[in-house]
Amino acid sequence: MTPWHTVGPRWAALTVWGVVNAVNVLQAVGFFSRVRTGGMAVNRAIGYVFMGLAIPASLAFAAFVRTRAPWVQRLGPAVYLAFVAFMIAVDYVWRIEFRSPMRPGLAIPYLVLFFGSILLMGVPMYRIDVRLWLITVSTTLLLLGAMGVAIRAGVG
Repeated sequence: MTPWHTVGPRWAALTVWGVVNAVNVLQAVGFFSRVRTGGMAVNRAIGYVFMGLAIPASLAFAAFVRTRAPWVQRLGPAVYLAFVAFMIAVDYVWRIEFRSPMRPGLAIPYLVLFFGSILLMGVPMYRIDVRLWLITVSTTLLLLGAMGVAIRAGVG
């Protein structure tokens, strides 16, 4: 395992870990709600929580930059912040429907930023604390399973 002092402040790494796991669990709830209700109301509310999670992600990112933490620690929160900015623009400001019918020009960057942020926030934890990383793997599998259920139900 990598010593905590080589990844920047411990609190920042744990904050990013909390953000990624919250995103995974919340979005899984969002997918399951789509199956149950056929609508996006729960996902819309979850989007506001994702915006709120940008605050701790920003603080962790700033701490990583300030302490000159390795780039791999900085990249996850940075991509998450890019995702939140894109989500706000597409889903809340412009209110562009891109999921159904599928608009690849918006859906692809949206999904790349979303899943890229999960991957980039989760992977560094492997070298820091394998037990915490395994929790992230579990919540990611929950998210992917929920997405699969929603896709099969035609509401993914």
